[in-house]
Amino acid sequence: MIDLETVSYRNVLSELGISQEEQERRIQDAFQTIFFGPDKFCTEVPGDMAYILDTGNLDVRTEGMSYGMMMCVQLDKPRLFDKLWKWARTYMYQEGGRNPGTFAWSVDPSGVPNARGPAPDGEEYFAMALLFASHRWGDREGIFAYGEEARALLRTLIHQEDRGTGRNFWDRTNHLIRFVPEADFTDPSYHLPHFYELFALWADPEDRPFWKEAAEASRRYLQLACHPVTGLSPEYAAYDGTPWTRDQQRYGRHDWHYSDAYRTIANLAMDYLWFGRDRGETWHMEIAEKLRRFFLETVSHNPRGIYAVDGTELPGTALHPLAITATLAESAIASPEPLSGRAKRCVEGFWGSPLRRGERRYYDNCLSLFALLALSGRYRIW
Repeated sequence: MIDLETVSYRNVLSELGISQEEQERRIQDAFQTIFFGPDKFCTEVPGDMAYILDTGNLDVRTEGMSYGMMMCVQLDKPRLFDKLWKWARTYMYQEGGRNPGTFAWSVDPSGVPNARGPAPDGEEYFAMALLFASHRWGDREGIFAYGEEARALLRTLIHQEDRGTGRNFWDRTNHLIRFVPEADFTDPSYHLPHFYELFALWADPEDRPFWKEAAEASRRYLQLACHPVTGLSPEYAAYDGTPWTRDQQRYGRHDWHYSDAYRTIANLAMDYLWFGRDRGETWHMEIAEKLRRFFLETVSHNPRGIYAVDGTELPGTALHPLAITATLAESAIASPEPLSGRAKRCVEGFWGSPLRRGERRYYDNCLSLFALLALSGRYRIW
């Protein structure tokens, strides 16, 4: 049994000599920029609702809505949390169709779905944010009975079959999350073993062994999906961890280290912070150091390029360069204490980087705020 009272939250920014006041100011500035400033991408609408806009694609995604809810619960913003959740529950939730009880992954700001299918990375973030809200603020009625909403969603994720293919969101044979319910491959950045450890404590009792095994299966999987030399992971990958090269006509190219994949190291760092560190695990640290070495030294001539997982440089430049900077900094959580070497250089580089402006600011600034929370010891289990 995990003792949550013993979880400690490393403050990497303090190790860098940054005061608590400076840390708090930077976090609050980022939050205000995202939700209220002139470059905001959160919009409040009538009916006590709000949505997060993907500024690059001009749609509302379960990814962004669940990210916004997690930010709110971490920073104790219950009214804004409720507005986001109400919009998601009103316009994204699906009563019927192929996947009832889930959320349409892309919806127009007007509330009309662009797609009917779910993307389970949104669902797992919704569930975690709701459980934290239940513990931090208490349950109310209806959709604001956060704990029951979360457990119902977790129930759906592992028991309900896609009505077209008969597949679950998680592959029941290997306990790995699918990219989408009908797919037979995964996305390494969807793997959140630190969430599954908590689902194993708070989901329906009969489902807790499944989530415990899912946590361990994802940890084994991430070690396969991250390249043994570079530490790079692909956007989509087969269940053996190799980059997914099939179905590119349908899904596009995703066998490279590109936008989705930047999140993988942040997820590894959070798993190390919440659980691996106290258990004395080292594999998170080893992967993180390989990735830092790759970007800081191997490709120092073009650290914001596009790369195959073996490090081969590909044409083009990163769509989200600040996301790379932010997640590399967050990887410093999985480094020896006190902060030094490449990990220190990554955090210093991130601390000196302003939030992004312009068309693509949504993804970069979301990952930047999460990095600030993690590096300051403010991304916590509630």
